Amino acid sequence: MLNFRLLLIVVFGLLNLLTLTAGSSIAQDQPNIVWIMSEDNSKHYLKLFDPTGAETPNIANLAKNGVAFDRAFSNAPVCSVARTTLISMVYGPRLGTQFHRRIELAKMPQDWKMFPAYLRGAGYYTTNNSKKDYNAVETKGTWDASSNQAHWRNRPAGKPFFHVQTYTDSHESSLHFKQGWVDSPDNQTDPGSIELAPYHPDTPLFRLTYARYHDRIKSIDNRVGKLVEQLESDGELENTFIFYFGDHGGVLPRGKGYINESGLHVPLVVRIPEKWKARSPFQRGTRTDGFVDFVDFGPTVLQLAGVKVPAFVDGKPFMGQGVDRNAVEARNTTFGYADRMDEKYDFCRSIRVGDWKYIRNYQAIYPDGLQNNYRYINLAWKEWRELFIAGKLNPAQSAFFLPKPAEQLFLLTKDPHEINDLSSVNEYQERLVAMRAELTRQVKAMPDLSFIPESTLVEEAMDNPIAYGQDRKTSIARYVDIANLALLPVAEALPKLREAMESDDSIDRYWAFSVCSIFGSKAAELTSAAERSVDQETDLLVKLRACEFLGQIKAADPVPVIKSILTESESPVVNLIALQSLVRFQDGPFDYEVELDADSIKIIDLQVLRRVGYLEGIPEAEIKKRSKAMMKRLRK
Repeated sequence: MLNFRLLLIVVFGLLNLLTLTAGSSIAQDQPNIVWIMSEDNSKHYLKLFDPTGAETPNIANLAKNGVAFDRAFSNAPVCSVARTTLISMVYGPRLGTQFHRRIELAKMPQDWKMFPAYLRGAGYYTTNNSKKDYNAVETKGTWDASSNQAHWRNRPAGKPFFHVQTYTDSHESSLHFKQGWVDSPDNQTDPGSIELAPYHPDTPLFRLTYARYHDRIKSIDNRVGKLVEQLESDGELENTFIFYFGDHGGVLPRGKGYINESGLHVPLVVRIPEKWKARSPFQRGTRTDGFVDFVDFGPTVLQLAGVKVPAFVDGKPFMGQGVDRNAVEARNTTFGYADRMDEKYDFCRSIRVGDWKYIRNYQAIYPDGLQNNYRYINLAWKEWRELFIAGKLNPAQSAFFLPKPAEQLFLLTKDPHEINDLSSVNEYQERLVAMRAELTRQVKAMPDLSFIPESTLVEEAMDNPIAYGQDRKTSIARYVDIANLALLPVAEALPKLREAMESDDSIDRYWAFSVCSIFGSKAAELTSAAERSVDQETDLLVKLRACEFLGQIKAADPVPVIKSILTESESPVVNLIALQSLVRFQDGPFDYEVELDADSIKIIDLQVLRRVGYLEGIPEAEIKKRSKAMMKRLRK
């Protein structure tokens, strides 16, 4: 009897021990994977990746036990678009998720899933703490838990886990300090030690803003260290791949929202666990120059977990079983996209091949510094614009507030801040043409839905943007070709623009007049065609682009036409596009009088409200108040 009781005690003791250790490396045959994301910081703010950055010893320690990726890129320079790219594994302009602060969520095809759902199907416990901000409808079964309480410690015994942790200390709102803080700052970083980007004016305010942001990066590093300590105390550190990266570029002006390296080039470190080091093609303590970008991250997690990567994805794994280091090292290309950010429209695409960077500005008439309410809460943004208006900036610092070239070419080894545009230099024409052709191939192959106005996409596409784009692939290729007329000598482009203006397809006409504005007075002989369009056109956005061209060359006052469009429109997107044009004519080098009757606008959503508030001179606090009231009405 005694021996039997002793046997029971031993058995129950072993069962309890197994229960306590379930979920640890002893019980698992798949690695854990943790993503640590810091908001709004490019690689330029960490000394691990840039000599001008802040010290981050905890992140550097991850690199000592893993691999640092010197050329890692977000495909988009703003959070919702970047995060949707990560979770979907698909380029935003292909899926219809490229607009920040979406008007309507896109739906993925029914047989597609966001990648954590594939992990769940393979037995993983998936948690997100806690930011999502997706521009697509979340597919069923993506997360076991997503909240500020989500944690791997809540998983059932024995399950491997995938956990995403977002830290907001470095979000742009951390730089929305008031003048009172400037007068009595509490920053730890010495502003005198800061090295500013050459496109920023060297002022005490800019130095103080940089210093504060370096402090925020140090705060992120502390949080990274504490999360690693949790994994270690749980006995999971050497069973877990840890990814640390920024979700896109930094928030100093010309970072977040812009397709420059400061908006796309992110820090990335992956710590390699001892137990699973065979699944990494990289040895611990190494660095790589191989290009990786956000469409690759989801496939990489699946590959590390031993889960089949679905065929629809745009990315390729850069770690996991079967991945060859030499093949990763040979990758040298990344594709970027920037579209609407809040209420500010732009349409830019980029391709980087090695150290060459090509940017295509499809709406080149709009300066980067055009009003965007949330950006200009930052005092440094305001100062930068004030210095420009006062004529106190050099050409590199002034470029932000001027219209852009339709295309730009940069050699980053000599010009890492993308200041010296080589697109018109004879020596580099062969390179320019080759990169232009490659980007054109890319946007046609997707196909890129931004060649169709967002208002049309909202009305027609969002139930299945992938199928919508494929059905219109031939038309989109034609729109690309019309937009690219802006790259031809004007005499060669004019006959083709006339032809597009006579097309039965309104989007052909839309792009023809858009190109006319880029040419400006060089296309003045098309003035009569634009005048006819203003008088007779039934498509409001085509009429807008025609009157915008007339206003650009000062052939007619565009403001009355734009106001009539706002009165007639029943689309918040059309309103938003029209209001952007009004802001440009008000703030740019024009003499048009802009007075807005907000009550005549039929449809006002939150982004439209921002534009109306700015044009009416409403203080930001009042805009926020009205936004809250609008949200309250919408929820009823």
